[in-house]
Amino acid sequence: MRFKLKGLTVAALTLTLGLSATACGDSDSGGGGKDKEITIGMVAGWAEGEAATALWKRLLTDKGYKVDVKTLDTGPLYAGMAKGDVDLFVDAWLPGTHEDYWKQYGDKLEKVGAWYDSAPLTIAVPNYSPLKTLDDLKGKGGAYGGKIVGIEKSSGLYRVSQEKMLPAYGLKDEYKVTTSSTAAMLTELKKAIDAKKDIVVTLWRPHWAYSKYPIRDLQDPKGAMGKPDGIYTVAREDFGKDQPEVTGWLKKFKMDDKQLGALEDLMENQYKGKPDQAVDEWLKTNQSYATSLTG
Repeated sequence: MRFKLKGLTVAALTLTLGLSATACGDSDSGGGGKDKEITIGMVAGWAEGEAATALWKRLLTDKGYKVDVKTLDTGPLYAGMAKGDVDLFVDAWLPGTHEDYWKQYGDKLEKVGAWYDSAPLTIAVPNYSPLKTLDDLKGKGGAYGGKIVGIEKSSGLYRVSQEKMLPAYGLKDEYKVTTSSTAAMLTELKKAIDAKKDIVVTLWRPHWAYSKYPIRDLQDPKGAMGKPDGIYTVAREDFGKDQPEVTGWLKKFKMDDKQLGALEDLMENQYKGKPDQAVDEWLKTNQSYATSLTG
């Protein structure tokens, strides 16, 4: 009886130690369940961000990660990263466009790296427009309903267009940059072009609209739209420490116009609303590139 009791005691002790070791493994080892969960923030309608997010969702999923994509406006997205609710954002325009957000939240974020080196903010018109430069807008507000069609109010593009470009060219009393969504702006652009009507929109490069529609940028001799930004991957504080392998992959991430343009075209024009299928198709001709990032 005493022997049996000792056996039970040993068994109980072994079980206890086993559970303790398992608990420690969950919190301290690199193989815990939560270590394989990553949340990526995305702004709807920003084509380059949608493309890069879809690509990284696929690459990380293939490596065994559970990826959750949260669609948010720019401000809430940065706030979410600062609070730790969002791990990554692959469409941060720095140092200019998202300057305000970086000033507010940058001390709680990490710059992982720039994956696209020169991304300008633009004011675009159809090719048939008589306008050539931003100076040409002066005195013509009535012909355009006093508006330049913009995107989300929380975007840096709105801030630069409304608060810097309009005053620089003496247009503040004549024009207003309207706000809605990127999708709504593109819809208005298409309708105007189909009807051969004049329109002025806020846009940026890279964007698939330049290959789909007959449009061009107005020249900006005063540089009011700012110097081209880099498009960065940024992360919540301590992401690099918590996810060193993923951070290493993201640091190698670069895309050129051909690679990005092909993926954007697939997502927008061939697999609209089906980003996973667009990435599948893109990887058929870019598998070696993907392997170079995570392989």
